[in-house]
Amino acid sequence: MIPAPFDYVAADSAEQALALLGEHGDEAKLMAGGQSLLPLMKLRLAVPAVVIDVSRIRDLSYVRDDGDAIVIGALTRHHDVATNDVVRSVAPVLAHAAGLVGDPQIRHRGTIGGSVAHADPSADVPTALLALGASYVVVGPGGVRTVAADDFATGFLETVLEPDEMLTEIRVPKPAAGWGYQKFTRRAIDWATVAVAAVRRGDGSVAVALANMAPTAVRAGGVEQSVSSGAGAVDAAGLADEGTQPSSDVTASADYRRHLARVLTARALDSCLS
Repeated sequence: MIPAPFDYVAADSAEQALALLGEHGDEAKLMAGGQSLLPLMKLRLAVPAVVIDVSRIRDLSYVRDDGDAIVIGALTRHHDVATNDVVRSVAPVLAHAAGLVGDPQIRHRGTIGGSVAHADPSADVPTALLALGASYVVVGPGGVRTVAADDFATGFLETVLEPDEMLTEIRVPKPAAGWGYQKFTRRAIDWATVAVAAVRRGDGSVAVALANMAPTAVRAGGVEQSVSSGAGAVDAAGLADEGTQPSSDVTASADYRRHLARVLTARALDSCLS
């Protein structure tokens, strides 16, 4: 399909992008790589009056070691996240997840910030970031605020971002002492039917995040508590679907997703805890 008519503006800085958002309000949408927004526009599921292209803002594309965390600019491409030596060393689950996004064309165009802001519950990168305990730096007319990954997504394709705010940076705490990531798809380039990220954090706790088991990526709290109580991977994974809200669609039924969540969580935990 063809998108509805819209005005296009290219921003050369975050300040200009924010000014444009303030001018056009909720009629505007930011576009980085366009790998999430453009398909929605073609289906008329998103009908912005103004598209603000932020892909030229080079100073929002970086990966830096910041002492107790690594910081990643929101416009860093998935390919660059997947291949960056710092990410692969400090947060290998994130590098692995970024390398599973779509196909090479999508990974070379899509951005980490775009994926986070899009908030698709089946997306790889936000799921890994949720398990890692990441936080997101948001800039708007009220200043700068930092939002924990646990609090960022509020519903299907919905986040705490206000219409005049922009995600500028992702902060990933160190270290991730162990990890596992399991993803089930019909085709390699598909969104996850179900995916599981398990991370053993620096304080010894284990965090488990599930993709496509609710309107947002969610933590598997029952699994985490079970592991902390000394349960093994298989026993803890039996609680993976507890409190979740999987949907039924053309790719899988809700019951099958529950089964997948338990199986994949056991495998992810086995890698994480070994």
